[in-house]
Amino acid sequence: MARQAWSRQEEILVLDLYYRIPFKKSSKSHPEVIRIANIIGRSPSAVNMKIGNFGHFDTSLKVENISGLIHTSKLDEKIWNEFYGHWDLLAQEAFEIFKIYGVNEKIIEDIDSDVFDRKGKDITITTTSRINQAFFRNAVLAAYNDACCITGLSTKSLLRASHIKPWKDSTDEEKTDPRNGLCLNALLDAAFDKGLMTVNLDGRVHFSNYISDMCNGETVDRFFKKYEDCKIIAADRFQPLKEYIEYHNDVIFER
Repeated sequence: MARQAWSRQEEILVLDLYYRIPFKKSSKSHPEVIRIANIIGRSPSAVNMKIGNFGHFDTSLKVENISGLIHTSKLDEKIWNEFYGHWDLLAQEAFEIFKIYGVNEKIIEDIDSDVFDRKGKDITITTTSRINQAFFRNAVLAAYNDACCITGLSTKSLLRASHIKPWKDSTDEEKTDPRNGLCLNALLDAAFDKGLMTVNLDGRVHFSNYISDMCNGETVDRFFKKYEDCKIIAADRFQPLKEYIEYHNDVIFER
């Protein structure tokens, strides 16, 4: 019996999954691979192979000497090219396709700190914003293998997908661009958001002198200064773009 050809909807759901889990951890036994397989009526092995196919087109993986599978289809390439760089569109379309399959995907409720303005005033958070924020969080954490890129902390509930160029200053595409993100623990995320910490183009961490005015010396040394000039742990994919880093250094960082 001939295998049923993949549909556009199926491929979009798998591409969405591709960005939501670390590539190295993808396998036929991964819970999310199994979940998507059950939703679209495919085997977990087939879904995992499709993830490998998408990895073939991912140039960011090649930088880390990671390669995907070689037996890709024209539809794989078409879907990849359609949504690469347009992650906001991917997040929205995947959300609508889940509804077609009768699945109500949970929309993120815990919005990261930089979705508020710098004075702490709430802004309107639409359903679209929540869908995009959920995609961004999952993609950034997956890129850093679910670990803080400075401390290595891997308790997921304590991790944040920190926008380098803040949410409020970003275009719709920049808000969802995983290359505009760092995976940080909650404390360092707050410092980064307030401009008390930054990462330079060489990937090294630097803290503002203002942080010493807020805490005593022992606290500063224990939680912050010990990481001064440390190099962040490189992402497997979605290395931060130069223009985002420069924006944070020039506009957000308190020197």
